Amino acid sequence: MTPAELLSTDLAQTATDLRAKDEPFAFATIVRTAGTTAAKPGAKAIIGADGTILQGFLGGGCTRGAVRRATLESLATGAPQLVSVAPEDFLNEIGVSAGTMVDGVTYARNGCPSRGTVDIFIEPCLPMPQLAVLGTSPVAEALAQLAPQFHWSVSRSGDAPAFSGKLRAIVVATQGQGDLDALKNALTQDASYVAFVGSHKKFAALSTKLADAGIAQVDITRVSAPAGLDIGAVTPEEIALSILGELIQHRRQSVERGS
Repeated sequence: MTPAELLSTDLAQTATDLRAKDEPFAFATIVRTAGTTAAKPGAKAIIGADGTILQGFLGGGCTRGAVRRATLESLATGAPQLVSVAPEDFLNEIGVSAGTMVDGVTYARNGCPSRGTVDIFIEPCLPMPQLAVLGTSPVAEALAQLAPQFHWSVSRSGDAPAFSGKLRAIVVATQGQGDLDALKNALTQDASYVAFVGSHKKFAALSTKLADAGIAQVDITRVSAPAGLDIGAVTPEEIALSILGELIQHRRQSVERGS
């Protein structure tokens, strides 16, 4: 086994372990170097949620601070980062200062005597968003089967679980079997998306009962009801698809907002 193969295996195992623990991390790859640098293009590393290199090699301390900052930004926004660590005279030559982003590249100063330039691409690897599907209706069953195919971690417990991930969603698909209690439960959780499978008229009646039960109006109004995008869905599978479409829309908008 060559050193490159050993490193690849170690990186894969580290990534597997982090995913099993549902912890965020980032892959970092050196894509270009100029001048004298310790690491060369193709060198890879896995960076932990605190910006620490957990496995792999990206060179010496010259790049460490820039990698840490870029990793924290990448994990916070969900967007990849391209950082160029370059000597100060080069930054002056192209007219940028450390910390400036130009055309998608964030520049950082290399203060090491080697005075080389290292370009590093950092790609976030975030835990799967969590979806709690409440109810045992045909729509609930269809959604629970469909969502994992689009990288949602699905919970089917009777109550909404205590979430641990960053993006959390609850779909109340009880359809007449404990609707009010399920909505109360959903609205007490720290979820960024709550949806109710049912008509406008039905949710309006439930909204009055929720208010009477002391649920704040601001929480009631954030429920998406009827759940899903308006695609003319009729069957349980079509309704589940419309809900998944809305979930994907919410997920992508959350990434754009960096929330």
